[in-house]
Amino acid sequence: MSSLPFKFKEFSINQDQCAMKIGTDGVLLGAWTSIKHNPFSVLDIGSGTGILALMIAQRSFAQNIEAIEIDAAAFEQCAQNFENSPWADRLFCYHASLLEFVEEIDDKFDLIICNPPFYTEDYKTKNTSRDLARFNDAMPFEHLIFAVANLLSKDGLFSVVIPVKEEIKFTALALESGLHPKRILHIKGNPNSEIKRSLIEFSFTKTEIETSELIIETSRHQYSEDYINLTKDFYLKM
Repeated sequence: MSSLPFKFKEFSINQDQCAMKIGTDGVLLGAWTSIKHNPFSVLDIGSGTGILALMIAQRSFAQNIEAIEIDAAAFEQCAQNFENSPWADRLFCYHASLLEFVEEIDDKFDLIICNPPFYTEDYKTKNTSRDLARFNDAMPFEHLIFAVANLLSKDGLFSVVIPVKEEIKFTALALESGLHPKRILHIKGNPNSEIKRSLIEFSFTKTEIETSELIIETSRHQYSEDYINLTKDFYLKM
């Protein structure tokens, strides 16, 4: 595996110490998440490389962008990526579990963003870091919803990416905690493939749900106009 940094237009990310590498899910979430409400404080839950926090730092004027990461190696790398970025003075990473963070922090956040682990199969690999990053029991949806309900400001937004097959269950859990879906984006790899991911934005205010669809490729290696428009501020070759 190459140890070279992953270069975006305005920042670079080292990821050799992180179990979960940069992927399409995270980039789409970071680019799609709404900042129209001008968040002052942002929280990235399970930050990994720190990509979501860095993307929000590039896109917004948020002054306080915090991230939490439970894996020690990933935490160190996230902190390093923050230090090396143009927005180091606005970014801070905590080495903690999600529930520890909820217990210790009294602050509320205007935006919470998360690309959670969502592999729920019964098996594990021998790589503890990768298991932590990939398996749902490292951060059960119930824990995530509990944390968001406690940490999100009254008018804040929560943005998450999950497998489409988990959408009904996740939304039901969120509704139990007073979080209502506001926007949903369904992701398809190509025009003929099934929907793979759901990007969902929640708030404490019930509104009509805005649902849309994004196709990544129109044909092999031919990116759709929607995908290019969403990611062009980040990917070097867009």
